[in-house]
Amino acid sequence: MFSRISGSLVERAHETVVLDVHGLGYEIVLPPCVAEKVAQAPGEPVALEIFSVLNMDGNSGRFTYYGFTNAIEREFFEALLSVASIGPRSAARAFSQPMSSIASAIDRGDHAALKTLPGIGQQKARDIVAKLQGKVAKFLLIQDAPSAPIATIPGFADEALSVLLQLEYKRGEAEAMIRETLESAPAIRDSETLLAEIYRQKAQRKSE
Repeated sequence: MFSRISGSLVERAHETVVLDVHGLGYEIVLPPCVAEKVAQAPGEPVALEIFSVLNMDGNSGRFTYYGFTNAIEREFFEALLSVASIGPRSAARAFSQPMSSIASAIDRGDHAALKTLPGIGQQKARDIVAKLQGKVAKFLLIQDAPSAPIATIPGFADEALSVLLQLEYKRGEAEAMIRETLESAPAIRDSETLLAEIYRQKAQRKSE
C-alpha cells in the first residue's frame, strides 16, 4: 500500500495513465478533472497522490489506484466515498468538474447541479447533500486549474446521441460518454460502431 507515486508517463487513455517507476508500470485511474492537469506527452514526469481500493473476486484480490494532483483532492474523493450510495468508480466519474464547483453545489444543497455530474441521479444527489452539506468549507478554497475546452461532438455522432437520449441517459452524461469513447477509439466514423464501442466499454467497466 502506498499514498504517493512519482514516475514518468508511459501512456494515457481517457481515464487512466501508466507510470514507469524504476521499471515497474503502474496503471492509475484519474477522475476527469484531475486528468486535465496531468502531463500529456510520454516521458514527462508525473507525481500523484494515491487512493488504493482492493477489489475482491472470490479468494483473489486486485488493487485499483486512483490518482490526484494533491492531498486535498484525495481528501475530497474520500469525503464522497463516505456517502453510502457512492462507490470509488462512481466518485471518480462524478469528479468531472473542478472540486470547488462540486463542493459549492454541496454547500448550497443544489441537487440540480449535482445531478449534472455523470452517474449522479436524484437519490445520490440527496444522499451527498445529506452527508456532506456544511462539511466542505476547505474544498471551496482550492485554486482549480482552468477547465479544458469541451470537444464538440462530430456530426455522425448525433444519431448515437439521439439513441442514448431515448434510452433515458441525461444529455450531459450521453455527450460525455460519446466524447470519452471517441477519444479512446478515434478511428470510429459511424454511429452504429460508436454505440457498439460505448456498450463494450461500459460492459468492461462493470466486469472490473
